[in-house]
Amino acid sequence: MKEIERFHEAVNNIFDTVLKIQKTNRKIIGYLCSYAPEEIIHAAGFHPMRLFSSKHEIILAENHLQSYCCSVVRGILEDSLAGRLDFLDGTVFPHTCDSMQRLSDIWRMNGKYQFFADLVLPAKLNTNSAAIYMKKVLARFKEDLEAAVGKKIIDTDLADSIALCNSIRKHLLTIYGLNCRYPGSIRGVDLYALVKGAMIMDRKEAADLLAGIVSHLEQKVYPDSPAKRVILSGSLCDTPDIFDAVEAAGGAVVGDDLCTGQRWFDSAVAEDEDPLSAIASRLMGRVICPAKHAGLTFRAKNLVSLVRRNRAAGVIFLMLKFCDPHAFDYPYLKEFLDKNGIKSTVLEMDGLQQSQGQFSTRIETFIHML
Repeated sequence: MKEIERFHEAVNNIFDTVLKIQKTNRKIIGYLCSYAPEEIIHAAGFHPMRLFSSKHEIILAENHLQSYCCSVVRGILEDSLAGRLDFLDGTVFPHTCDSMQRLSDIWRMNGKYQFFADLVLPAKLNTNSAAIYMKKVLARFKEDLEAAVGKKIIDTDLADSIALCNSIRKHLLTIYGLNCRYPGSIRGVDLYALVKGAMIMDRKEAADLLAGIVSHLEQKVYPDSPAKRVILSGSLCDTPDIFDAVEAAGGAVVGDDLCTGQRWFDSAVAEDEDPLSAIASRLMGRVICPAKHAGLTFRAKNLVSLVRRNRAAGVIFLMLKFCDPHAFDYPYLKEFLDKNGIKSTVLEMDGLQQSQGQFSTRIETFIHML
């Protein structure tokens, strides 16, 4: 489909994507976490763009960050120091892990981009005080953006941006739902491109293309699939070869617990409430990552529920090397899965482009066990 190819082009040719956005007279704000409130950034007149790890060798960043920081943090700093992110007009750092916070400090002291914001959102999300604090942080962020553009962000602009972001979430949820009901209805690498592309390309273009893809997929008739159904879980997946390896082994990814997946678009912002309060409510209620707390077993119960709902036979953990938050959560998640009779395996990854051959044997063995 030409609509899907457009997402692949956006992902594989980032500088062409940037040029197309700049032609719309929108300045680009980079963000490093799915907790960034894209709706506010968009309503201010900026284009929100998720930053991903560099596929280049880490050289310049070695002078600033230890080698045991994760490849995402080191790779983004490498791209910045090498000038590959000079198209950015600003950056937003939602505070998550220690490495991300140290990167934020280095970024701020370097002062390379016009706009900079630390977004210190609450870590504990199941208290009334956290909800109040969340809204105040977002209100302060809105004020910072208003100062940067020299105008107020009015509620109608926020409402329009919320509706646009919600349409992307709705379409991606529909596509994920179709792929769960009919495994193989869309290739895993295409699904990967849709999600990553929607994080970086013009949001209106992404929403329109996704609507066309949904219409096309809903009109097709799909045969029953014998593929073994699996869930991916981890921080992010920036290695599309994983999907090819799963499918070559006779499996199908029917859902995920990734910040570059369902955690990014799992729920919508209410469109009939005060816009800022609605954005805060979504961030408070969305599926959490290890950097947030909503109960001792919240993540484990959600993962088991996801497996059950999607009728999956197993879970593949994608463990980013040196990602301490996810490494700390993994033992208890695995124990929870074991107690519920759900098989799992873990793959340790780094941010450099890795070949399918590095994973295919282990994935094939796991799929055959299911």
